Amino acid sequence: MRLRLTPREDSYYDLFADSANNLVTASRLLVEIISDGSDREALAEKMRACEHAGDERTHAIMNRLNESFITPFDREDIYRLASNLDDVMDAMEAASDLIVLYQIDHLPKDVVRQVEVLERAAELTAEAMPRLRSMKNLNEYWIEVNRLENQGDQVYRRLLAKLFSGEYDALTVMKMKEVVDALEEAADAFEHVANTVESIAVKES
Repeated sequence: MRLRLTPREDSYYDLFADSANNLVTASRLLVEIISDGSDREALAEKMRACEHAGDERTHAIMNRLNESFITPFDREDIYRLASNLDDVMDAMEAASDLIVLYQIDHLPKDVVRQVEVLERAAELTAEAMPRLRSMKNLNEYWIEVNRLENQGDQVYRRLLAKLFSGEYDALTVMKMKEVVDALEEAADAFEHVANTVESIAVKES
């Protein structure tokens, strides 16, 4: 029997794909959470379960990295990609938790636009992760995620303008701003994932 000194390289790709698919689930939970009349506490509990699942996958990648002598691409890039994916999950879970903790009944309409950006970015990321094996057909992914992030920035600025328009009392402004900040952080983190994938693809080309 031949002794394998390193874990299968495929395991990294599978773990990255699992992490990205988990982000799709989380983004769709966010869509439900911001909907009027939803059971936000129950949905936030599901979001926490997603966050825990994401942590487990991140830890699995880090453990595999510590055990591996040979990796499919640079160790630093593996670490950075895993961390970026984890950052997205953390930001989405934070937004979900804040909505419930602050008991925000009605969110500005543009929050829906923010979450739509996150949902689409999650779908694109999940589609892209399996293509890391071949490093082919990835450029459209990072271009589109960067476009989405720019779109998200515009929505975020509109939200800030609305929050500071005088329509809301100061306490409500503070609560809502924390939520939209967390959603903006998630969009930024998706861009960081795409930028890392671009860096990996350039190095491997």
